[in-house]
Amino acid sequence: MNRKKSSAGGIVYSTHPGFISSDQKEEPLPGLPPSQQDLKVWLERKGGGKVVTVVKNFKGSDEDLNELARTLKSKCGVGGGAKEGEILIQGDHREKVILLLTQAGYKAKKAGG
Repeated sequence: MNRKKSSAGGIVYSTHPGFISSDQKEEPLPGLPPSQQDLKVWLERKGGGKVVTVVKNFKGSDEDLNELARTLKSKCGVGGGAKEGEILIQGDHREKVILLLTQAGYKAKKAGG
């Protein structure tokens, strides 16, 4: 017996009110362009008393966030990372990060202590 699979991945009917089939899923919305982003640059102390420059309020895809983090880390010559909408740069690089962000078209300013 040959049976055809449905395009809904084997689901014939769902009573779940929030169910969206894989055919109906929307593409993620693109992030705001740099000129409409208002980024805050903080200085924080992480575990072990190490100082970290943190860029907050980024609105966009994870790919865009990671690309911006990669650029900032490269230009500052240090390590860091990106997660949950924040970019972490090892060390106190607030002035340089703000300069790089404004050159890239972002609105960026110091925040916090």
